[in-house]
Amino acid sequence: MPTPVVVRRGSRRLAGFTEAGESWAAAAERIALRPAYAADLSGEVKEFGADQWPVVALRPMVRGDLRDLVRWLGEEHVQRWYAADGEPTPERVQTVYGPDLEGGTPTSLWIAEVNGRSVGMVQDYRIRDHPDYALLTPDPDAVGVDYLIGEPAWVGRGLGTRILWALLVGLRGRYPDATTTFAAPDHRNIASLRVLAKLGFVEGTWFDESQPDGSVATVVGCSLDLPTVVG
Repeated sequence: MPTPVVVRRGSRRLAGFTEAGESWAAAAERIALRPAYAADLSGEVKEFGADQWPVVALRPMVRGDLRDLVRWLGEEHVQRWYAADGEPTPERVQTVYGPDLEGGTPTSLWIAEVNGRSVGMVQDYRIRDHPDYALLTPDPDAVGVDYLIGEPAWVGRGLGTRILWALLVGLRGRYPDATTTFAAPDHRNIASLRVLAKLGFVEGTWFDESQPDGSVATVVGCSLDLPTVVG
């Protein structure tokens, strides 16, 4: 059944439908005649944007970015969800994220940039590479994603959706056989759950996840069908 798709391009509102076998993203780009990004895919009509400003991009994280990461993890709006990991000292951040940067783990780290300025971090990994976590997900072959906007000035400005969309589009090339993307934010993190819903994620099982400090967090498993949404 065709899915209705709307693309906002400047003051124009372009509308159409998906064709047979076409993803929502592909339909949006066909309708807009340019690259498009998800704006709100949670409703019956899938809404995209095609404005090219601000410029949102991801680049591989390098060791020099750890200084920013230390600062971001210490920000109040981030600490609320990362406090169980311990104090974000330079030494601890190096211990936790250094192996990923050195290729010692299968996790990929990315810096989110807005108009060339670093504002946050995203990471992706195969769920199956984390056996304990894989037991809790509906698809162990799914690609897991985590994310944060660290710069306080950029929080609450609708950039979470743009940043994660850039990641989802990139997953097509890095994980060509993947059919599902999975994220599991804390059940109290309403803002994060809303971002995922706007990208087309569907809420699933709630489960308890052990934290580094010995506590337990109740998280919401959210899954996205990559072929349907992104292509």
